[in-house]
Amino acid sequence: MTQIGKGSAKRSTPSYFMSILGVSLVLFILGLLGWIVINANKLGQYFKENVEVRVYLRENISPADSTRLVDYIATKPYVKEYQYVTKDLARQKFVADGNEDWKNILDANPLPASIDFKLKNQYVHSDTLKAIKTDLEQNIAVSDVQYPQSLVDNLNKNVQKVSMILLIIAVVLCLVVIVLIDNTIRLAMFSNRFLIKTMQMVGATRWFIAKPMDIRAIINGAISGLIALAGIFALVFFAEKQLPELRAMRDTQWLVILSLVIILLGIMISLLSTHRSVVKYLKMKLDDLY
Repeated sequence: MTQIGKGSAKRSTPSYFMSILGVSLVLFILGLLGWIVINANKLGQYFKENVEVRVYLRENISPADSTRLVDYIATKPYVKEYQYVTKDLARQKFVADGNEDWKNILDANPLPASIDFKLKNQYVHSDTLKAIKTDLEQNIAVSDVQYPQSLVDNLNKNVQKVSMILLIIAVVLCLVVIVLIDNTIRLAMFSNRFLIKTMQMVGATRWFIAKPMDIRAIINGAISGLIALAGIFALVFFAEKQLPELRAMRDTQWLVILSLVIILLGIMISLLSTHRSVVKYLKMKLDDLY
């Protein structure tokens, strides 16, 4: 039995190597898609949080009224950042955009002062913006409230479409990953079928036979996950080096969650597939193993 065990272990080594390699490649693809989903979500948030609302002030309002309006907007939960734009600053921005200065034509500055603020991404919806506009227009110091309504509508529609497409791809890929890993593990266990049956024939219990192989499956799954993560992070750092904008969108919390999911997925599928294969070969007759 000892000789058979050693011989079988030697024959199974290449299978374990190929199993680890195969599982690593599949987990790498799944992790890569996860990273794309995370960045797509961050990109959608980035675009939403750059939607700007402009609150134009009435002419000749008192400084106290403008200050109260600024304080009122600043305390709102939907405001990410804001800026009070005076009439002079509005003229400077107008000229900086490539427009011709009117100071030699007009005596007075026709541009109104405004409070420009950007929204938090969860508030960038048509209904929410309409409610915000209605609320602000009731203030006596406000003459008009403007925001890019068509941009908001198109942005939300595109974000929903992209999210739905990525969700469908992720679900399909998860199913493919489970099937591929399961087949890879079962192929690796095929070389151990005689060892499993021999141990059963000499009186070993099912738990005694399955325990070392289950432990090996856990180790192999963890190694596969770590190899996949090494490849993913190498690709992430390379992409961020080529496109520094990606570094600004990096979400460390979700990357940690993705890493844990990849490792746990590799361990769980490897363990379940290995244990199922062991039970399968224990139930088979000796003649059926050939």
